[in-house]
Amino acid sequence: MSFIDRAARSVLLSELIQGMALTLRYMFRPKVTLNYPYEKGPLSPRFRGEHALRRYPNGEERCIACKLCEAICPAQAITIEAEPRADGSRRTSRYDIDMTKCIFCGFCEEACPVDAIVEGPNFEFATETREELMYDKQKLLENGERWETELSERLTADAPYR
Repeated sequence: MSFIDRAARSVLLSELIQGMALTLRYMFRPKVTLNYPYEKGPLSPRFRGEHALRRYPNGEERCIACKLCEAICPAQAITIEAEPRADGSRRTSRYDIDMTKCIFCGFCEEACPVDAIVEGPNFEFATETREELMYDKQKLLENGERWETELSERLTADAPYR
């Protein structure tokens, strides 16, 4: 560029005017920013968040204590103990997940033949201590009851791809 061209641009402040024009154009467009705690973006049906144990509609636990989720877990975060019931079926007496070890791979959900253990839509489960991230059977069942509608919708939406 010639000396005269550069001098004219600096005197007329053309770069500044171009920048202000760009700012004005974006000022009247719809905003893309979310006000996070109050607005949340959409989640994929395959999102893997906090774990939950589901129940059948009659209230019975889905887990049949096959221990496939425990066997397939690469982080060895799941511990299951089973006991036979009076009717001869097996159910879990202990189902623990150490969420500090969990890598949220989703293998446990894929291995479960009855969709008992699922990873739900909740990603806001920060705690102050590590002990709160040791999930027992009761905590997992409570999560399942809390998120059942979202979990069933998610499983229905993802069913054609499984």
